[in-house]
Amino acid sequence: MNTSRTKQAGGRKGKRRGLAPTLARLGQAAGSQEGFGLVEVLVAVAILGMTLVTLLAALSTGAIGVATKDEQVTAANLARSQLEYTRDQPYAAPPGGYLTVTPPAGYTVSVQADSVPEATSVPGADPSTIQKITVTVTRNGETLLTVEDFKVDR
Repeated sequence: MNTSRTKQAGGRKGKRRGLAPTLARLGQAAGSQEGFGLVEVLVAVAILGMTLVTLLAALSTGAIGVATKDEQVTAANLARSQLEYTRDQPYAAPPGGYLTVTPPAGYTVSVQADSVPEATSVPGADPSTIQKITVTVTRNGETLLTVEDFKVDR
C-alpha cells in the first residue's frame, strides 16, 4: 500500500490533504536553503546606509533653504514697513532723520534721508522738498536688503 495515499470516505483512494503535509513540504524546502550570507548582509547594510545619508543630506539642504528664505522675507517685510512708517512721519529736512520700526532680535533697520540735487533740473521743482529715502536691513552685521524710495514735502 502506498503511504502517500489513504482511504477516504466512500472507499476511494486520494492524496493526503490537510495542514501537516503542507508544513512538512515547506520544512523540507526551507531546510535546503542556507539563508543569507555575510556578503548579502553587508551589501544590504551598505545600501541602507547610503540611502540614510542621502535622506539626511536632503533634509539638511532643505532646512538651510527654508532658513535663508525666511531671512529674506523678514528683511523685505521690515524694509516695506519702514518705508510706510517713514512716509507717515512728518517731513524732516536733511540732515534730520526719521524714526525706525522696532525690528526682531538680530535685525537692524537704518534710514537715511538725502536731498535730491537732480531735482533742480525739473522745472518748478524745489530740491529742498524732495528726499531720497534709503532703508537698509542688516542681520548680524551682514546687509540683507537695501531699498530706496522718494519722499516729497506736501
